[in-house]
Amino acid sequence: MAREASGKKYVDLHIHSTYSDGTCPVREIVELAFEKNLRTISITDHDCIDSYPFARELGNGVGLEVIPGVELSSEIGGVDIHILGYFVDIQNRALNDKLREMKEARYHRAKKIVANLNGQGIDLRFETVLRIAGEGAIGRPHIAAAMLREELIYSFREAFEKYIGYDSPSYVEKKTITPHEVFQLILDAGGLPVLAHPGVTGVDERIPGFIREGLAGIEVYHSEHSAAIRKHYLRYCQKHDLAMTGGSDFHSATQIKGVLGTPRIAYAVVESLKQKYQAVHGRELVI
Repeated sequence: MAREASGKKYVDLHIHSTYSDGTCPVREIVELAFEKNLRTISITDHDCIDSYPFARELGNGVGLEVIPGVELSSEIGGVDIHILGYFVDIQNRALNDKLREMKEARYHRAKKIVANLNGQGIDLRFETVLRIAGEGAIGRPHIAAAMLREELIYSFREAFEKYIGYDSPSYVEKKTITPHEVFQLILDAGGLPVLAHPGVTGVDERIPGFIREGLAGIEVYHSEHSAAIRKHYLRYCQKHDLAMTGGSDFHSATQIKGVLGTPRIAYAVVESLKQKYQAVHGRELVI
C-alpha cells in the first residue's frame, strides 16, 4: 500500500543501479527507498537512462516520486567533470543517440583493456566482463569485478592500483566530450544540468564558465562533502541563483560511504529544482 507523501521528508537524487556501475537492480533500489521512507529518488546511472521507466512504474506503486536522471561524463583540461541531468526527456533522439555512442565507446574501451590485461598474462575473458555488466554501461568497475570473480586479484583496490588505474599498463584513455556539449545535450533534452560532487573534483575556478554555458545547479549535499563544503556550495548557489541538489552517490547496499538516503536531504531541494526548471525552460514541469 502506498504511503502518503506528506509523511515523507527526505530525498536521494544520486543513485546508481546495475544499468551502470551499481550492484543493486532497480527493484531493490525502490524497495530500499520505500523502507527508508524516502519521498523522491532519481536513479542517475552513468551515461544511461534505461532504468527510468521501470523505476517510475515501481515508484508509482508505493507512493515514491521518481525523477528521470542521468550522470554524464565529460572532460576539460585533463579533469573529469561529472554532470547530472534531471528531468530529461528519455525519448529525446539526440540524447539517446549520444548515449548509444557513449555506450559503444565504453564497450570498445573495455575490450581493449581486457586485451591489454591478456597481454600481461592475466587470463580474463571479455565475456565474463560482459556478463557482469549486463545491459548497463560497461566500465572499469565491471572489469575489476570480473577479475575478483575469477580470483585474479584480492580486491577492487588491487585491480585499480596494479592493473586498470590511470597509471597502470593496461589503462586505456576513454573517449570524452566537453562539459559544454553535455550542458547543451541536457538542456536540449528538456533537462537541467547539475554539477556533481564539486567538493570531490575540485573545479571551483571553472564554475563561472559553466554557468555561462548553462549550468543550472550544484550538488551541494553529497556523501563525501563535509559540513564546511556543503556550507560553501550552499552559499555559492544562493549567490549565483543555482538550484541546490544532493544525493548519496549510492552504488551498493554493502558500501560504507554513500548509503542510500544519506546524507539526509530535505524535499526542498526537489522544489528548488522544479522552480529552476520553470525559470530555465519557461514552462511548468510535467513528468
